[in-house]
Formats: sequence, structure tokens, C-alpha cells
Amino acid sequence: MLKDTQSEQDYRQLPIDRVGVRNLRYPVQIRDKHNAQQSTIATIQLTVDLPHQFKGTHMSRFIEVLHSHGTVLHVDNIRDILQQLTKKLESDCSHADFEFPYFMEKAAPATGAKSLLDYLIRFSATMEHGKMDFVVTVIVPVTTLCPCSKAISARGAHNQRGQVTLSVRFSKPIWIEDLIRLVEASASSELYSLLKRPDEKAVTERAYDNPVFVEDLVRNVSQRCREIPDITWHKVEAENFESIHNHNAYALIESAKDGSPVTP
Repeated sequence: MLKDTQSEQDYRQLPIDRVGVRNLRYPVQIRDKHNAQQSTIATIQLTVDLPHQFKGTHMSRFIEVLHSHGTVLHVDNIRDILQQLTKKLESDCSHADFEFPYFMEKAAPATGAKSLLDYLIRFSATMEHGKMDFVVTVIVPVTTLCPCSKAISARGAHNQRGQVTLSVRFSKPIWIEDLIRLVEASASSELYSLLKRPDEKAVTERAYDNPVFVEDLVRNVSQRCREIPDITWHKVEAENFESIHNHNAYALIESAKDGSPVTP
């Protein structure tokens, strides 16, 4: 019988908060609002807490648990994965993080020309003593036009691409597409991968008519989140990749359902 070194006792009396595998790529299926489901590739991190008495964890068991759900993982299995991890690895707490590209078909604003735009999505789940916490994050590129530049310039206004990271907890499932649309509606304009000249004109003029500071952007997103009863907590970060500065502009709001800020 081969020696099980990981199960040997450790005498340093130091528990480990998270130990496991990361940067594991795996095919997954995600619920799609318009097409039932979407297949993509996720980068996965699976971890558990390690009690102080154990020297190490059994890394192979993380892969065994994941693969037990088939060659294509459905995110509905996340709860089961966490339960299996805590049982197989004798832990009180387990974590699963999935990050993957998600595609939406978009129609250009003037010509209606269709194309796909990709967004980065994260699912972060933790199970502790049988209770699961689940956070969905969408990372959405947008266009922002500077209100100050518009107010003081005789000809035009500077704009830039921005990135909004919105994380939510919820009482009922929320479509990824709806979170993305919420963010895009809060910016000067959304982005497209295909624009003909009439579309470019429409996007440029839309942004000019809807100038937002980075502060406006996070407030707009936060306000919309508060209007959705099923969102119980949200954190929104916005970063503008400035076009006339050598730095980026940044803002963050984190809030519970009652609207109060979240303190550390």
C-alpha cells in the first residue's frame, strides 16, 4: 500500500484558508436567455479549507469531483460540486470560481447589422457548513464621454472606452444578459463589434448626448440595481481608460439591499 503523505499530521498548528487547484480549463454550459444554453470554456479554481492537523490536501480529488459531472459541466451542478468537495476532502468550507467568455448577438443601432460581442463572466460560490453563498460578476466594456470636456470645448468632447465590473447576490436567479444590459444602459453608449458608417454616426451622437463621469457611471448602475427586488447586494466598479491622460479614472460603490454602504 502506498504511503499517504498528505494525511500525515502537521504540528505547526496553522490552518490554511484555501488550498486546491486553479487555472484549470474545462468545457461548461451556461444558461442563455435567448438560446436555452451556451457552450464555452471556463477557467476554474477549486479550493477547500485545510484544518491545522493535516499536512496537505489530495489535489487529485478536486479533478475527480469535477469530472464526475461529465466531460461538459453545467453550472447548475455547482452546489453538488461544493458538497462533494467538503465531503471528499473532510473540510468545513469549499469554494468554486468559474471565469468564462460569454457571447451576445447585437444589432447595430442604425443598419441592424448583427455581430457577436464577448463579455467576461465570473461565478464565485462558497459552501460553509452546508450553506452556500453565490456571487455573479459581469465585466462589461462601455463608452463614456466626459461631461466637463463637452461643457468647456467649442468643438466636440473627449471620450474613452471604460470597463464596468458588476457583482451581485440575489434571492432569485438573474439572467446574465439582463445584468449586461443594465450596465450598458448606464454608460454613454454600449459597444458593438460591427458598425457601418450610419451606425458609427449613431453611436457617436448617442455618446455625445449622454455624457457621464466615472462617478455617474457607478451611480447609474447602483441605482438600477436597487430598483431590482431580487438583487440583495451589489458591488460596482468602473474604470475609464482615459484618452487624454496618462492615468485611468476609477470609482466603486458597494451596497446591501437597504441601500446602506458595506463596511469592512
